[in-house]
Amino acid sequence: MAISLKVNGVSRSVPAEPDTPLLYALRNDLELNGAKFGCGLAQCGACTVLIDGKAVRSCVTPLSAVGTAEVTTIEGLGTIDRPHPLQQAFIAEQAAQCGYCINGMIMAAKELLDRNPHPSESDVRTALVGNLCRCGTHNRIIRAVLRAAETNGRT
Repeated sequence: MAISLKVNGVSRSVPAEPDTPLLYALRNDLELNGAKFGCGLAQCGACTVLIDGKAVRSCVTPLSAVGTAEVTTIEGLGTIDRPHPLQQAFIAEQAAQCGYCINGMIMAAKELLDRNPHPSESDVRTALVGNLCRCGTHNRIIRAVLRAAETNGRT
């Protein structure tokens, strides 16, 4: 069975069943490897993507739940030549060690900044509470999101 998805502004078709997790279609069929398989239980946030601007865990989101919504992955934010302001801030703050959680952190932060362009540190911590980093770079991640918020309106 083929299922149609709109991912990063492009309509795509994937050969999958409706109960297939979105993460599997993104990684295996569309070769978009930014969202990572972490826990498979929606508890770590490594697989976070945006669906119509809302951060969701793609590991537990069946394709049938996506419907006609727009899926945005980390690959849809910026490029190596023109990184998104959040990506620029994460680079500037050296917010990644192993990098496994960073894509999910950035996507959760993107949802926050879209809702609240100038969040407090507490707002950032609350927005990222469900995204885990085993390397311990949480303070750098918080600084990166706040740095990106500072540039809102100036980019």
